[in-house]
Amino acid sequence: MYELKQHKSSFDEECSHFLCQTKQAKMHWSQHSNQSNEGNQNNVRREASRHFKNKRKNYLKVEIDELEDKK
Repeated sequence: MYELKQHKSSFDEECSHFLCQTKQAKMHWSQHSNQSNEGNQNNVRREASRHFKNKRKNYLKVEIDELEDKK
């Protein structure tokens, strides 16, 4: 799979899985360009984007809570 990004603590195995799915869908669409593959690629991309956004949001929320608890 993909090497975990050391500088992004919110990036985990699940994110790596979504990234792999996105790249596979894009490759499949580029090799067999049609309407259903384009729709599939857009759906996979959208799901991955939502996952990354929510993962970052939750990670930052935990970080903020930890900093507020230290005060």
